Amino acid sequence: MSIQLPPLFESRMQRWLGSEYESFIASYDRPRYAGIRVNTLKIDADEFLAASPFGLKPIPWCETGYYIDENQRPGKHPYYHAGLYYIQEPSAMEPAEALRPEPGDRVLDLCAAPGGKSTQIAAKLRGEGILVTNDISAERTKALAKNIEMSGVRNAVVLNETPERIAEKFPAYFDKILIDAPCSGEGMFRKDPDAVRQWEKHSVEVCTVMQRDILDTVASMLASGGRIVYSTCTFSPEENEAMIALFLARHPDFAVGELPHSPLFAPGRPEWAAGLVESGGGLSPLLHEAAPGGEPLLSRPGALAPTARAARIWPHLAEGEGHFVCVLEHTGEKAARACAAGTAGPLVGAGEERPAEAPAGGRKDRGPKAAGRAGDRGGAAPRREDKAARQARGRQKDAYIREEASEETVRRACLDFLAEQVPAPLRGTLLISGDYAYACPVEPERLRGLKVRRSGFQLGMVKAGGRFVPSHALAAALKPAESARTVRLSSAQPEAISYLKGETLTFGQERIERAAGAEAKGYVLVTIDGYSAGWGKWAAGVLKNEYPAGWRWNG
Repeated sequence: MSIQLPPLFESRMQRWLGSEYESFIASYDRPRYAGIRVNTLKIDADEFLAASPFGLKPIPWCETGYYIDENQRPGKHPYYHAGLYYIQEPSAMEPAEALRPEPGDRVLDLCAAPGGKSTQIAAKLRGEGILVTNDISAERTKALAKNIEMSGVRNAVVLNETPERIAEKFPAYFDKILIDAPCSGEGMFRKDPDAVRQWEKHSVEVCTVMQRDILDTVASMLASGGRIVYSTCTFSPEENEAMIALFLARHPDFAVGELPHSPLFAPGRPEWAAGLVESGGGLSPLLHEAAPGGEPLLSRPGALAPTARAARIWPHLAEGEGHFVCVLEHTGEKAARACAAGTAGPLVGAGEERPAEAPAGGRKDRGPKAAGRAGDRGGAAPRREDKAARQARGRQKDAYIREEASEETVRRACLDFLAEQVPAPLRGTLLISGDYAYACPVEPERLRGLKVRRSGFQLGMVKAGGRFVPSHALAAALKPAESARTVRLSSAQPEAISYLKGETLTFGQERIERAAGAEAKGYVLVTIDGYSAGWGKWAAGVLKNEYPAGWRWNG
């Protein structure tokens, strides 16, 4: 075996798995499994299969998931940059499937970075309802926001908060909540040797405390009759069956829900946790947590039995890494409610003069520029400036105008751009935060005071002179028919790679497909084989490349 496993981990697994242990250990010598999941916000699964340049095999538990040979390098194809699929470990596709989000649901993905499960949930919502996606790590929310935007998601808010702070703003709000809990990562040993090195650092004892606190907090955010899916990528019964049983003991208004088992999944193993409780062993003191003045919660008759309805994914039984998945159903009656504000109709503010909702953490309207600022020369003759001075003055002017731009300036510039370039109606509340405009899917007041990475579907920003620059998120989410101007590039031609590398393209206006009355000059939605990839700005035969610098092809 090429992987050096921790001796304590090996001894625990050998004791629990018994006759299965040899097959389990042998799995560490087999190649790891890679997968991609089709993004049905941009392309149907059947349509993708017909166009796919890869050899694919279906993943049994995810109808849009496929095994792929890593040597085919799916991250180095134009379709990846167009957001047609997400590269995802096969077992990691099961938790979002178990959550069963439906169009119109309010969904929270609490520990979401880098965004695989969030984009999977968003595809199932089909643009209807609300997705709040969060990660406590500020650095990891960068990848989360990027993947949400690349996938063309229009109804998501990206947060960088603690569960407790979110709970203050969203009590009893969500229909579905996914907790891909921080864990000791034993199920990733086969895939990631670094997980082995981190095992003692991310100990079972530390993780169970975090998991208990997360579950307790999340319960207050779930609406009556809602569903929580709890998942880990570890084998430890302290973090899995024991954690679920402890939650049920502390929250009697929940029950373990039905989880359709693939024949390749194994049931939960309550007897493992029970053995640790009876022996007084285990790696977490929470196994012995007692009710006030009473016996340990997990020693109560039948406390662990419901966890047999959970699912375990084993690398020696299924083509995927180790995972645990459990559905928790709130036993109250599901409350009927109206659709959330801002999600049912066209963008609030379009064609209206009423003010925007106050932004989350945004600045106040500073009003128009004051007259007679320093540098106003009156009738004096202008001085000649060298190139460096002009550039410096331009930078100062750009910074000054961004600072002074009012909410109404950003609002008006955004609505004017949408009216000309994106005649199709967008949904949400038009929310101005600094120089940026968003279509916010939630009531904006819920975001006040929270650390927000994205206040919703980012539409663009105002730059120097009140110029509106559309966001890459807007381009990635649009269908060609929703844009006034589009140009089609082919994935089979070098031109598509040139665009993704950020290079300037040259072509005549006859290639620009235009809506009735639209001129050729202006922002153009660039598509690859008919799927949106980003913006370009065309004038006089030249397409200035607007593909984000940090996203560009580097292969």
